[in-house]
Amino acid sequence: MQASPELKKVGQQAFEGADHLHSATIHLLRGLRIRDRESGIGPAQLSALSVLVFAGPKSLAELAQAEQVKPPTMSRIVAGLVRGKLAYMATNQDDRRAVVISATTKGSNLMQEARVRRVESLARAVAALHESEIVLLRKAARIMEELSRKV
Repeated sequence: MQASPELKKVGQQAFEGADHLHSATIHLLRGLRIRDRESGIGPAQLSALSVLVFAGPKSLAELAQAEQVKPPTMSRIVAGLVRGKLAYMATNQDDRRAVVISATTKGSNLMQEARVRRVESLARAVAALHESEIVLLRKAARIMEELSRKV
């Protein structure tokens, strides 16, 4: 893959490292997503539910922004979550014209179970690594968290 002239300013080593990291994270997430099928809902609903469970109640606009979709798309996703009793809508106490979307107990439980399945799959793979690789992986995870706040 060729870097643009602007990206080449960051250096070839940084670009190649970023390219490798990008590819590895995509492959890792694709592998883990297979376990999400067991949740019984689609990836868009599971992702939106994740935001509600781990970040708390959101307005439709906030949820759409978090998921990087347009509000009409998020309306359809939320409607599916509400139909499945995984989320509910309530009037915003500060602005009676607006609604706040929250996860139900059923939705929270489903999300927690999905997360456990993903983490268990990943933990089995990590357990096969040498102890020094696990230490390195934990350091890399912290660095990836820092990177996620910069991109």
